[in-house]
Amino acid sequence: MPTLQQMRYLAALAETLHFRRAAELAHVTQPTLSTQLRELELRLGVQLVERSRSRVILTPVGEEIARRARAVLRDVEEIRAVARFARQPLHGTMKVGVVQTLGSYLLPLIVPDLHRSHPELGFYVREGLPEALLGRLEQGGLELLFCALPVNRADLVATPLFHEPLMLVAPEEHPLARHEVVDASALKDQTILTLEPGHRMHDQIGDFCRDVGARISPDYEGTSLDTLRQMVAMGMGLSLLPALYVRSEVARERLVVARPLRAPAPARQIGMVWRKGSARAGEFSDLAGIIRDILRTRAPEISVPEDEAAA
Repeated sequence: MPTLQQMRYLAALAETLHFRRAAELAHVTQPTLSTQLRELELRLGVQLVERSRSRVILTPVGEEIARRARAVLRDVEEIRAVARFARQPLHGTMKVGVVQTLGSYLLPLIVPDLHRSHPELGFYVREGLPEALLGRLEQGGLELLFCALPVNRADLVATPLFHEPLMLVAPEEHPLARHEVVDASALKDQTILTLEPGHRMHDQIGDFCRDVGARISPDYEGTSLDTLRQMVAMGMGLSLLPALYVRSEVARERLVVARPLRAPAPARQIGMVWRKGSARAGEFSDLAGIIRDILRTRAPEISVPEDEAAA
């Protein structure tokens, strides 16, 4: 039978499709990884990897075995976690994913209080696009994900953390900047800058603009919220940015201003997501309650629900 170590090496190669990078990911030398994968092929009696000087390709059976190996490794880690975290809840390191439009301003709000109340808890954080992070969560590369809801995947559960409005951000000299609250109808024929495709906000803002008759900029799409803010400051258009980001970055900016939109205004729901059956499910539910308590105190710009069970 394959060893767990051989399955780790195959999973690393499937992720990187590069022997050197796979060896680095598995924390072994490249000859060790290559030798063990050849041994795995001999044990199974099938070719798993096509090797050439220019590239590495998994055979179809190699891809299927790598997929199953990831599931086995994930289950083994869950077994370890059941014992480890039963002894010390909210202790140790959590492998956490955070979508790019959230991490840089949510984590600074919650981490200081979390560290004071649970000094033995740490986050190993990976930022990225939603679909990529959801894939890593399902495969076991992450334990927990902060992202926009809903997440409709059968093997994942989610619990809401807060409801966050999107605010209009305009150059200081723009006519709409003189309004305390802006009607959505006032955005008709305005150019709206948004994030590139792949971000949920891109689709959400696109739908909103179609409803109110605004134009999504066809030529300039931001790679980050900071990029959008800078383009607005240079007069390239308006943007809709999350309220917590506005609090963190826009409020201290002199070249742009943020204004709330009159209801019904666009908003997004942010939550925590983890795998069904996770050994840390109870911890994650407790952590969600702690984070909601922190946000009720720290962030009046958002709406925080009462504690509820994950769905």
